[in-house]
Amino acid sequence: MTRIPVADRRTALVQAALRVVARDGVAAATTRRIVGEAGMPLASFHYVFSSRDELMAELIEAAVESEQTDLAPALSGDAGEIGIREAIRAGLQHYFDGVCADPDREKAMFELTQWALREPGFESLARRQYARYHEVAAQAAADAARLTAHEWTRPVDEIARILVSFTDGLTVGWLVTRDDAAAAAVMDVAADALAALATPVRQPTTNAGAR
Repeated sequence: MTRIPVADRRTALVQAALRVVARDGVAAATTRRIVGEAGMPLASFHYVFSSRDELMAELIEAAVESEQTDLAPALSGDAGEIGIREAIRAGLQHYFDGVCADPDREKAMFELTQWALREPGFESLARRQYARYHEVAAQAAADAARLTAHEWTRPVDEIARILVSFTDGLTVGWLVTRDDAAAAAVMDVAADALAALATPVRQPTTNAGAR
């Protein structure tokens, strides 16, 4: 019988937990349900995780990591070749395409947030989840500004929180309605609003009288 490396077991169990949480909720994500979903014996779970709570913490980290590329600006080229509004809109579309490609991941993440807020002692997991969201969004905002030769008129951490608020609303609305046109309208408004908080980088002025 082929032995599965520990890292592969952890990944398989995390992905199985994601499917169970998205389909049935956190309460249903018992260790037995998770290993059954993964097609593993119960002993495999206890070999790689000390508890279900440890698995849930890793599940949040893994899901946020997978969302990181979805928030990154879908841009290329030299600085200044694309406008800030266009950059933001492209980044939002890139994020939304990731949501559409894996809606179960998004359902599981919202379920995990609510679970962590309700479960005594686990509020820190929800805070960690959103701290990672804000970190990823701040990097995306900084990249968008750099690639478009703009600067934010508000602190980048504040821009990141606004961006996460937009993407949260966009995601929940689409998961409920599956209305792509409505989502596109939301992204248009979000891009307009965020672009209004950026200004072109001032170029150094030259002294016309200098010799």
